[in-house]
Amino acid sequence: MKMYFSQSSRANRTLSEKEIERNALLSDLEKTKRALEIAYAGFDNVTEPDLIDCYIYEVNSVLKRYKFLMEQAAALIPLPEEDTHPAPLNTETPAASLIG
Repeated sequence: MKMYFSQSSRANRTLSEKEIERNALLSDLEKTKRALEIAYAGFDNVTEPDLIDCYIYEVNSVLKRYKFLMEQAAALIPLPEEDTHPAPLNTETPAASLIG
């Protein structure tokens, strides 16, 4: 049995450089979070002093990488700017708006 797949959806959609960078950054963040979980799990399961030291260094290393990636993400994906001047409150009474 032969199956044919349409290539048109892929051909029409190309990722911009910024989207590629964003996807790579998100992928690195996921890998780093998994590495951190593994390092914490390893630390929780060892009793040998040398291995405890090893996992402490590993956790610190992964945390620094995670911090770096989060800073990169913050620079790449800026937060929406907050409105510094809120809209004035409506001081008009409801009855005045019906009359006017």
